[in-house]
Amino acid sequence: MQTAAAYIRVSDARQDEYSPDSQLKLIKDYAAKNGYFIPDEFVFYDDGISGATASKRPEFNKMIGFTKEKDPPFTAILVWKFSRFARNQEESIVFKNMLKKNGITVVSVSEPISDDPFGGLIERIIEWMDEYYLIRLAPEVRRGMTEKASRGEPMAQAAFGYIFDKNEKNYYPNPKTAPALVNIFESYVAGEGMRSIAARLNAAGYRSIRNNPFDNRGIEYILNNPVYIGKIRWSPEGRRASRRDYSAEGIIIVDGSHEPLISKELWDKTQQKLKEQKMKYSNYQRSEQPTEFMLKGLCRCSACGSTLVHMSLSCPSLQCHSYAKGRCKTSHSISIAKANRLVIEAFQNIVAAETLPVNPEPRSLTDRILPDYNKLIADINKKLSRLSEAYLSGVYSLEQFKLLKNNLESELSEINAQKEKDALSAPFDPDAYRKHLASVLSVISSETASESSKASALRSVISSITYNKPSGSLDLHFYF
Repeated sequence: MQTAAAYIRVSDARQDEYSPDSQLKLIKDYAAKNGYFIPDEFVFYDDGISGATASKRPEFNKMIGFTKEKDPPFTAILVWKFSRFARNQEESIVFKNMLKKNGITVVSVSEPISDDPFGGLIERIIEWMDEYYLIRLAPEVRRGMTEKASRGEPMAQAAFGYIFDKNEKNYYPNPKTAPALVNIFESYVAGEGMRSIAARLNAAGYRSIRNNPFDNRGIEYILNNPVYIGKIRWSPEGRRASRRDYSAEGIIIVDGSHEPLISKELWDKTQQKLKEQKMKYSNYQRSEQPTEFMLKGLCRCSACGSTLVHMSLSCPSLQCHSYAKGRCKTSHSISIAKANRLVIEAFQNIVAAETLPVNPEPRSLTDRILPDYNKLIADINKKLSRLSEAYLSGVYSLEQFKLLKNNLESELSEINAQKEKDALSAPFDPDAYRKHLASVLSVISSETASESSKASALRSVISSITYNKPSGSLDLHFYF
């Protein structure tokens, strides 16, 4: 009896395919009749994932990982239909050829194929039909949903303040959250800021429709959502086309059949206030904030651990990122000038002390090591993933793919080797470390050095800096 794996995939379009249990039952029935044994650990299941690409299917990739072992633990992969294995014909051919070289076959239990050349032709035709179905599916679904939106029917899960009735397929006011929703609009029009509204909602125990704490971006989205005056908004191009651009070309806004939660008058006042605020602060958008400053990314909030970020050119200060978003309850505002002065004074005291007053940790025990090997490795892995996708899409020939892949893998090996080498830190030398601190001090206290140079100098010895608001002090965390 041969050992086999079972691969089950269910996409979002559940109405036209068997359930996972039904697929597994059919696969096990086939296995029992044809001399296969399927251990429980070799049943792989991807739920709600398209078969267009393998890169987004974790269980599929886990299964393929087993097949790359020197002695693969199974000799066949059983699927309900070939479309469960892949809907991309090129990708299907690549994976099947790779599996075939390792002595593993892909078997469709509902599409018997003979072993002769004619059987291979039939399999390619089935793969082509599966891919053609996928190509046609997206525009057909988009067309149907656009038609549905034009009739004012609900297009997504219920927004905060509503519940969705599955039987009547409509939105209805949620008695638990609708009053809070109305209060959001009323409070904003009355002058309360988005951050304050978010913090108040979180303190009262409210959560977003995705069960996350509210932040100012979430409040902004609510204030711009016309669902609350009885409208349906839909972008045929998908969420990304309309995200934060509430009047993008092609967006459909029509009358819905659900009950409004706020009046048209309150909505109009809200939109006018949003417009005024946008004009008022248009000169201080993120794009106009400085890209570099000495403490960039180093300072942390002592209350929640979030990074302190530069707020605006009009106010050269740092503030807890989570507090600015409404998720942290404690303000940690500090002027950049004061923070810089405290850091420089700390270095001056350390360098002037007779004995080294700090106990730095080895670099291998910190999260702030230069270079950031984890990031470098992640970048190479992303390049490898994109290279594979480009090859499957026909951008590169097999020879080009192998050459580029070997180069990237060689680079990855070098980075891993250097990472292991640097992890074996040399014994700590206090005198040498003090000299290095003095050189860092000369850079960060210089009036001519650039902010990026100062930041690099600091990061050579500092892993992070914690700002304690009550005491007004900065705790510097060193490494060597």
